[in-house]
Amino acid sequence: MLDEGAAGLGRYIEGFIIAVPDAKKNAYRDMAATAWPMFKALGALRLVEAWADDVPNGKVTDFRRAVQAEADEQVVFSFIEWPDKETRDAGQKRMMEQDFDGEMPFDGKRMIMGGFRPIIEL
Repeated sequence: MLDEGAAGLGRYIEGFIIAVPDAKKNAYRDMAATAWPMFKALGALRLVEAWADDVPNGKVTDFRRAVQAEADEQVVFSFIEWPDKETRDAGQKRMMEQDFDGEMPFDGKRMIMGGFRPIIEL
């Protein structure tokens, strides 16, 4: 469990939710695998990419609506674990300076992202 005095509290989680076309699943997986060594070199501890499996439609809101997923798209839930916010901020700055070749396999304008401080871990 984490609390204000816990040694592990410094970790930082950066989360993403995006819509990826079914036809681009392999391209997305390849992009993530290619990006991981760069994130790791910048201090990231872990990267998780999860393809939708059980993502129900809600009555008011849901993951699909949040990213305006179309019928031929699936929701991807992703997160990067960093040792602390400062490492994440520096790493993200360096990643944004990169000139990536090719087209991203998703519409970045519909990506939801944010940074989170862990408050409990069981």
